[in-house]
Amino acid sequence: MPIPGYRLPSWEDNAPIVGVPPEPDRWGHTKVTITGGNGEEIPLTDFSGRAWPAIFLQDGATGLDLPPMEVHSDTSPNLDGGWFRSTRAAERPILLPLYLYGIDRRTILNLKRKLSRTLNPKNGACILRFTEGDSTSRYLTAYYKGGMEGNEGTDNAGFTWCRYGVQLTAFDPWFYGDRDVVAEWKTGAGKVFLKGAGKPFVPLDISTGTISSRGVTVFNPGDVEAWPVWEIAGPVRSFTISGPDGRQFGINPKDTSSDLIGTGETLTVDTRPGYKTITRSNGENLWPKLDPNPSMFELPAGESRVNVQMNPGASSAALRLSIRPRFESY
Repeated sequence: MPIPGYRLPSWEDNAPIVGVPPEPDRWGHTKVTITGGNGEEIPLTDFSGRAWPAIFLQDGATGLDLPPMEVHSDTSPNLDGGWFRSTRAAERPILLPLYLYGIDRRTILNLKRKLSRTLNPKNGACILRFTEGDSTSRYLTAYYKGGMEGNEGTDNAGFTWCRYGVQLTAFDPWFYGDRDVVAEWKTGAGKVFLKGAGKPFVPLDISTGTISSRGVTVFNPGDVEAWPVWEIAGPVRSFTISGPDGRQFGINPKDTSSDLIGTGETLTVDTRPGYKTITRSNGENLWPKLDPNPSMFELPAGESRVNVQMNPGASSAALRLSIRPRFESY
């Protein structure tokens, strides 16, 4: 049976086309740059013509949209098929076809050295940045893997030009924006510092005494989950923060007559993978004081709710939340 499809009307149908076709947005070209660990930035899309030497990106770049995913499953020898267990984003391989154009031999040699200094992983990671026509900028961090070894064949190099297929590996496969999404709640009334995708964090009204808020709405404008950094400004005697799925962490001493976090002090809880720290502003590690079985949770993409319980010692206590949204593509 043929698959039904929609056919656009034409003048042969003798029927008018209803509606007004949408107008395309005026949109500038995407700007791409790469910055090495030495701090040197190289534009890859600013080729101005044959009068100017340049390094520019050619057609055929790969690895810039959804990262590769690993899917884990189980099977049974007595049953057909299998069943899903889990999935994770793997390292992101990237291929950048680059063309180096020089106006003379000295220029092309300098461009080669400039690019090699920028890509050399011994100098640190590279930042690959994409800026759209509306000034939205996203970047990912990657390391040079290969492709610049050189090929002097007639199709790959000349006296004043050369081509490279630069291979990069992004061990963190997600793109990031330049701005963190931040909100702060103080005793009295909450203040939203920065909105994300048109939806702010809902301010939390708190006052002296025990604070208990069920279902504080937060919004993660990214494509995937993000790991928050919490900052609690004293004086605070105890606190518990719970995530959308019930996971929680906190410090609730048996004796609440004294401040856990004094006036002028800040407790920072960094839940990001590779960090997982809870420290006072003087550098003291408070991880041993956490309640049993703590679980530092992530915030899913979109809207979710967190529960906050805090016992401030005075009206100057505050809670601050910041996340750096992660994106699947630029």
